[in-house]
Amino acid sequence: MTTTLTTAPPATSAQPPRKRETRWEYPALALLLIGTAAAYLCDLSSSGWANSFYSAAVQAGSQSWKAFFFGSSDAANSITVDKPPASLWLMELSVRAFGLNSWSILVPEVLLGVATVALLWATVRRPFGPAAGLLAGLALAVTPVAALMFRFNNPDALLVFLMVAAAWAMTRAVEDGRTRWLVLTGVLIGFGFLTKQLQVLLVVPPLALTYLIAGPRQLGKRVWQLLAAGAAMIVGAGWWLLIVELWPASSRPWIGGSANNSILELTLGYNGLGRLNGHEHGSVGRGGELPPGGSGMWGNTGITRMFEPAQGGQIAWLIPAALVALMAGILLRGKAVRTDRQRAALILWGGWLLVAGLVFSFMAGIFHQYYTVVLAPAIAALVGAGAVLLWRERRRLWVRLAFALAVGLTTATAWMLLSRSASFVPWLRWAVLVVGVLATITLAFPAPRRVSAVVALAVACTGLAGPVAYTINTIATGHAGAIPTAGPHTGGMLGHRPPGGEGAFWMGGPPNSAGGMPGGSANGRGGEDGMLGGAGNMLMARNPSDQVVTLLKTNSADYTWAAAAVGSNSAAGFQLAAQLPVMPVGGFNGSDPSPTLDQFKQYVAQGKIHYFIGGSHSGPGSSSTSTSAQITQWIQETFTATEVDGVTLYDLTPKH
Repeated sequence: MTTTLTTAPPATSAQPPRKRETRWEYPALALLLIGTAAAYLCDLSSSGWANSFYSAAVQAGSQSWKAFFFGSSDAANSITVDKPPASLWLMELSVRAFGLNSWSILVPEVLLGVATVALLWATVRRPFGPAAGLLAGLALAVTPVAALMFRFNNPDALLVFLMVAAAWAMTRAVEDGRTRWLVLTGVLIGFGFLTKQLQVLLVVPPLALTYLIAGPRQLGKRVWQLLAAGAAMIVGAGWWLLIVELWPASSRPWIGGSANNSILELTLGYNGLGRLNGHEHGSVGRGGELPPGGSGMWGNTGITRMFEPAQGGQIAWLIPAALVALMAGILLRGKAVRTDRQRAALILWGGWLLVAGLVFSFMAGIFHQYYTVVLAPAIAALVGAGAVLLWRERRRLWVRLAFALAVGLTTATAWMLLSRSASFVPWLRWAVLVVGVLATITLAFPAPRRVSAVVALAVACTGLAGPVAYTINTIATGHAGAIPTAGPHTGGMLGHRPPGGEGAFWMGGPPNSAGGMPGGSANGRGGEDGMLGGAGNMLMARNPSDQVVTLLKTNSADYTWAAAAVGSNSAAGFQLAAQLPVMPVGGFNGSDPSPTLDQFKQYVAQGKIHYFIGGSHSGPGSSSTSTSAQITQWIQETFTATEVDGVTLYDLTPKH
């Protein structure tokens, strides 16, 4: 009798063979995704219009397909928002289907958040297994800035989803080397460009390097495939850019944020190099290197920027652990073959974190705390993958010491961040400190299985307690305005609150400081009644009274624009309340040369604009010689002002 033994071929890439699906994985995934959706949907309407600048554009796109395509601020297509329109399209379709309200605008963002968590799980799971994927998804879901932006209507929700989708496609490409995955990666990056322009390119170097190093094809074939991905990226973004550039300027809206009505200028200037060097046209302020003890509008640049009060609570909780996991993971996979999938994944996520983190740390132009949401998937992926890799290899002394180092640094970071908001759950920092120190010490020594389970739980509590607390606070608080922040107040840049004004912030310094400018409210309520001037200001829209809305609606069919106001947010509140086009003179900052004084005079002479809303505010990038200032001066000299419920209105109707 002959017995034939069949053995599996050796794993040439030193990778563990694919395990059978465990019974707990999909129930755990369902719990994660349902929990994320429920948490993100909780009290969603408390944010109202959220960022009224984008909500007004959504309202416009739900009324006009031309505004939909170009991303116009108003349905009469006077000017666009200062970004491409892809992030608006999902919200506009939702509003067309369900009507204009806070939920129809924000629910698509929540769905993008849940989809991003699911996609990150799927991406990390492929090389590292189900536990790593679930840990990565959980870490992303409870990152405070992620919980903020997946409940908000800025472009970042779609941007992060597309970046993670590109990482998923590249992971598939590394596995089988098929060109279609490279092409898909390029297309996804291209649509990311149509979401927030050059910011999506932060992930391109890590994606390209990953395939160049670990792709299964020969080097020449890999280079050709990457070129194909680059071509797909150009096509994915270029079709819209080409149409906008070739479309006659006289029959499309002005490109908001540009000085010469050019989408290419906007891409390379205000939303491109200007963000890096601080020389943006119409900028609302410059960051850059500051004198010792100085405080600029966007804070100091430098390697520690992500840990400063303004950014720390948003994103920094697990950065040290992610970096330790990256280094230890690379060492563990050091002898694997070139195509090792786990090392490739570490290169991808580690490169993502390093490239984006360094750019954010040293960019001298406009920088908002919520930009850091781009770092969240990379941090979460490295933490999930690293935790599993180190746990499996903890029998090695150096691995245990690396794991202990990661937990120790996480404990120290949590203590620092929680100490900045000492009145917020004051016992939590002590609990994290005690549990974290005990876990750090225990990890350095071998432990029996039962003790190891307790240590694993302690490690999870140490890493996630702070982010979870901040995320709960974020979800429980409505957010409105152009610069939302997650978690409790920490006194960081753009974090100063006026006496008795819970949630409001000041730009440039604390209340009553020289140059301080009133902002809006972080809770979405306090800012709407406390605005200086009748029309709101650069960062916050006003909620007009019923009497003002009635005036705007009176005979509105006779006018192209029910009103005009300087600055997009000044116009947005009135447009959203009346659901009629309101011209934002000068775009977001009031500094764009659109319309010119002569064009505005012509619109008035033709009876296209009913009212001009006085008391509206332009940003620091504007000046007394800007077209918006010239228009305001001409109106004040030519027409009579009338005050209605605290709003100054000029009736521009031609007198016959």
